[in-house]
Amino acid sequence: MSSPHIETLAIHAGQHPDPATGAVMTPIYQTSTFVQEGVGQHKGYDYARTANPTRAALEACLAALEGGEFGLCFSSGMAAIDTLLRLVKPGEHVLAGDDVYGGTYRLFVRVLAEYGVQFDFANMSDLDTVRAGLRPNTRLVWLETPTNPLMKIADLAALSGIAHAHKSGKGTLVAVDNTFASPVIQQPLRLGADFVVHSTTKYLGGHSDVVGGAVVTSNPEAYERLKFLQNAVGAVPGPMDCFLTLRGLKTLPLRIERHSQNALRIAEFLVDHPAVKTVMYPGLADHPGHAVAKKQMKMYGGMIAFLPVGGANTARRIVERTRIFALAESLGGVESLIELPAPMTHASVAGSPLEIDPSLVRLSVGIEHVDDLIEDLRQALA
Repeated sequence: MSSPHIETLAIHAGQHPDPATGAVMTPIYQTSTFVQEGVGQHKGYDYARTANPTRAALEACLAALEGGEFGLCFSSGMAAIDTLLRLVKPGEHVLAGDDVYGGTYRLFVRVLAEYGVQFDFANMSDLDTVRAGLRPNTRLVWLETPTNPLMKIADLAALSGIAHAHKSGKGTLVAVDNTFASPVIQQPLRLGADFVVHSTTKYLGGHSDVVGGAVVTSNPEAYERLKFLQNAVGAVPGPMDCFLTLRGLKTLPLRIERHSQNALRIAEFLVDHPAVKTVMYPGLADHPGHAVAKKQMKMYGGMIAFLPVGGANTARRIVERTRIFALAESLGGVESLIELPAPMTHASVAGSPLEIDPSLVRLSVGIEHVDDLIEDLRQALA
């Protein structure tokens, strides 16, 4: 049989009928320990921090969806990022995108930098800027595409080629936070990246009811180290978290298609609205990264950012007036959300070079009927 399509993998990869009962759904192995037949003799599981069958099914499914060999799941997206960054040693350098999630910036600058890891931030949409930002000790290039929240687009194949050609001590690795896009839209490993990271809380889970994170790679050496760290540090998800995420994955391709369809309609509505001065969505033909996005993305996703006419007070009134769009942090659920990144998800970049315009509005477009969503925004903008 040829390689299954992603719609099939989302439902079946890593998930086999339970051998004991024939249960179609992966059981929730709600146990902390496993009986051993003899000392060190077990059926692949000895303690649930090290491995759990429900988590193993999720890890295998995520690896298949991203076109990778190995998947590792964590208790949150930040735990996944923190574990991956432990591959970078004190004195080594990370070149990161200049528009990243606020929690990522906080981890990099206020935690890891205190242990001797060096960080710089560069516009990943400009390949010459990236080349100029690489140092002899650059160990990792970290990026998002689309970025959070400014929706910048980076050329993954070109960036990966630049990083891997760079002469550094151990070689320069590339890690891509693929949370905004999901593997349905793009698969960074196939474009040359070494690692893909997700907050599985978002589109992968898809129902705003579970927190988790993941790393996917095809690098066996890196996987073995990350697997050791996953167990040694211990920031792992519970079996119920894994079950809920597996359940969400089954409808991921369908949901992403609707998210993307709705978001494009809404972006086009916002472009024509007199109360909006700038719309940031890679599906629009005049977006600076549209050509690259069209090349590497199958759809354009459900995230939109825009600047209304007026300042921060106007933006605040807009986000507090919506009736279907819920004023809340996070993204990627079936329900539509609206927020102001500057005082909410990106408060930690205030006062830094990554500071966000306080009037920027971010939308996570859900799968409701698009006409209802447009009417909600119309009345909020009035």
